[in-house]
Amino acid sequence: MSGLLDRIQKANDIKDIEPEYYYDLAYEIRRFLLKKISKTGGHVASNLGVVELTMALHLCLDFPKDKLIWDVGHQAYTHKILTGRKDGFDALRHYKGLSGFPKMEESDCDAFNTGHSSTSISAALGYAKARDILGEDYKVFAVIGDGALSGGMVFEALNNAANLKSNMVIVLNDNNMSISENVGGMANYLGQIRTGEGYTDLKVGVENALKKVPVIGDSVVQKVRSSKDLIKRIMIPGMFFEDMGLTYIGPIDGHDINKLIKAFNTASKAKEPVIVHVVTKKGKGYKYAEENPMKFHGIDSFVAGTGECMPKNRQPSYTEVFSNKLVELGKKDSSIVAITAAMQNGTGLSKFNKEYPGRMFDVGIAEEHAVTFAAGLAAGGAKPIVAVYSTFLQRAYDQILHDVCLCRLPVVFMVDRAGIVGPDGATHQGIYDISYMRTIPELTIMAPKNYIELGDMLEYALKLNAPVAIRYPKGTAYRGLEDKNEPLEYGKAEVLYENKQYDKKSVLIVALGSMVKVAEEVIEKLKEDNINYSFVNLRFAAPIDMDTIENMSKKHDIIVTMEENTFIGGIGEYIISKLDIAGINIKKIPVALDTEFVEHGEREFLLKMCGLDSETVYNRIVESWRKL
Repeated sequence: MSGLLDRIQKANDIKDIEPEYYYDLAYEIRRFLLKKISKTGGHVASNLGVVELTMALHLCLDFPKDKLIWDVGHQAYTHKILTGRKDGFDALRHYKGLSGFPKMEESDCDAFNTGHSSTSISAALGYAKARDILGEDYKVFAVIGDGALSGGMVFEALNNAANLKSNMVIVLNDNNMSISENVGGMANYLGQIRTGEGYTDLKVGVENALKKVPVIGDSVVQKVRSSKDLIKRIMIPGMFFEDMGLTYIGPIDGHDINKLIKAFNTASKAKEPVIVHVVTKKGKGYKYAEENPMKFHGIDSFVAGTGECMPKNRQPSYTEVFSNKLVELGKKDSSIVAITAAMQNGTGLSKFNKEYPGRMFDVGIAEEHAVTFAAGLAAGGAKPIVAVYSTFLQRAYDQILHDVCLCRLPVVFMVDRAGIVGPDGATHQGIYDISYMRTIPELTIMAPKNYIELGDMLEYALKLNAPVAIRYPKGTAYRGLEDKNEPLEYGKAEVLYENKQYDKKSVLIVALGSMVKVAEEVIEKLKEDNINYSFVNLRFAAPIDMDTIENMSKKHDIIVTMEENTFIGGIGEYIISKLDIAGINIKKIPVALDTEFVEHGEREFLLKMCGLDSETVYNRIVESWRKL
C-alpha cells in the first residue's frame, strides 16, 4: 500500500495506520529521507537505522503528553516526520528551516534541546522526578546510542537513576557505532550481550521447565529470580545494568516493530527504571550507508542512486592540512601521540592512526577524560595532541584549567571547527572558545591566517613545552598571503602592511585567524576608495601583542578588531579596554559576534547575518571614516 506517509499529518497519526502496513510505512519513510537529505545534506546513516524503533516509540507514546528525549538528537528525523513536520524537510538545516536536532521551540513534541552527547538520561531523570513531585502522569523515555555510553555523564545519571522509585525507560540503541567505531570496555560489554544469542529464549525455557517440576518448581523459579537473576549472571558477564539498579530487557531486534512495541509497553508498566537494549543497523535499507556508515553519518548533498557526494572543486581543508602535518612531525618524533574523543575521521587523525597505530588513542565520547589523559601522557614525557571540535572542548573546561594549565603541562589542543560551523546550528557553533580559554592562565592560544601558518603553529607549539591551543575554522584552508610568512615569535603579531603616511587619516585593521581572509577583502575595497590602512595578523589570542597594537594605534584614527568569536571575552573586548586604559584616543570598531545563540544555516550566510562579512565590515569603516 502506498501513500501511507500522506496519512501522517500530526502527532499520533501513526496510530491510525493498520499494523499490516507498518513495514510499508517504514519503507516510505526511508525513501522520503533519502530523497530529502540527498539534496539538503544531513545525518543519513543514524536516521535510517532507527525508523522502526521510532515508529514503535510513537505507537506506544502519546505526544506531546509523554516525553521522548533523544541523546545527541541527530537521529530524530523520523520523529519529526511522525509529528507532522515532513513538509519542512526541503529546508532542513537551512536558516529559519527545520533544525537537524530536536528543538523545543520547533515543536511541543520535542521534550528537550539536544546536540551534544550523553545528556539524555540526566534530562529524562529530571523529567521523571518533576512528574512525581508534581503528581502528574506521563511516560518518560530516553533514547541513547551505545557510543554515548562512553561518556562519563551517562554513568553519573545511571547511578542517580537507581534511586528513582518510579518508572522511566532508557532505550539503548546499539548499532556498534557512534561517528567512528565504538571503543572501550562498554563497547566490548555490549558486544558480549549482542552476540549472546539465545539468552532470552534460554531464560524463558529454563523457567518453564522448572515450573513443571511437581511441588517445588514455582519456588525454585522464585529463588532464581530473587538471586538477582542467576541465569543472566551465567550468560552475561558483569550484569552491569542490573547491578546499577536498572531492570534490563533485551537484546531486541531493533527492526522488529511488534517486538519493540511489546518491550516498550512492558517496560513502561514497571515501577522502576528500565533499560531496553535494542540492536539496530546503522544505515538500514540503503546499502551505501550500511557499507560505509561513517561517510553517511553527516554528509553534504549526494546522489542517492550511487551514494556519491556531489562533485566539488575543492582545496584541502584546515583539518586535512593538520592531518598531513601531524603525520610529517610524527615521523620525526616518536614521542608525539594523538587523542580523539570518538572523532577520528572528523578531526583528521585517521591518517596518523594508520601510520602510527600505537600512538593514536580514541577514548570514546569522553572529552573530560581525553584532556586529563593527555595531561598524564605529558607528565610522563610524551607529547600529546588533543584534536577536538571547539563545541566539544568546552565540555572539558575544568580539565584544561586544573589538570593541564595549573600543572603547566605541554598539551597541544587542536581546536577544529572554531567559529561559525553552519548547518548543525546553535549546539555546534564554535564561537565561545577564545572567551573561555582566555580566562585560563598559562594557556597560549593561536589562530593561523592560512594553511602554511597552521603547520608552522603546530610545529612551534610542540617546541614550546607549554599548554597551547590552536583554533581553526571548518572548511577550505586559505591559500592567500603565501608570501607573508614571518617566523613565529612568542606573543608577537605579524604586521602584514604598515601605512607610512602619518600625516593622513588611516585605519588599523587587526584580524585573527579566519578573519584575516575577510580583512584582505575589506582592504581591497579600501584601496578603491584611497583609504589609508595598516594590516596586522594578530596570530596570538593569548598573550595579545599590545605593544605593537598600542604603538600603531597612536598613528591611526580608527582601529578595527576582527574575530570569529563572541565579543565578550574575545580579543576585541580586551584590546579596546587596554587602549581605553592607556588613554589612546582612537575610534574603535569591534567585529565580533553578539552574545546570542546562532541558529543553523549556511556558513557564509550566517557570517553575513552576524556582520562578519567583508561588505558589512567595509560599510562600518566607511561610515566611521566620514565622521572623522
